[in-house]
Amino acid sequence: MLAEFSIVPVGVGSSLGDRLAEVLKIVNASGLPYKVNPMGTVIEGDWNDVMELVRKCHEAVMKTGERALTAISIDDRKNKPNRIDEKVRSIEGRIGKDLKK
Repeated sequence: MLAEFSIVPVGVGSSLGDRLAEVLKIVNASGLPYKVNPMGTVIEGDWNDVMELVRKCHEAVMKTGERALTAISIDDRKNKPNRIDEKVRSIEGRIGKDLKK
């Protein structure tokens, strides 16, 4: 399963970098495959592992604030491992060129 999630602390000012760095330390320590993008983070794993990781990240943000908005988008497909990279490669193969990553 792939899940893209983003967490936005509310009411903490316009700079979110320090809080998001703490979240990404948790993601990195999880051992799950992931990719960071400018609008969120994509992680790959089974349902329980993914949801547990998102929960931990959400709770970490809530420790330093009163409110957080967490959005999760899930792409669940059976019998397709390593989708975090394969989905992009599939599209690159169809258009015949590498995409910016």
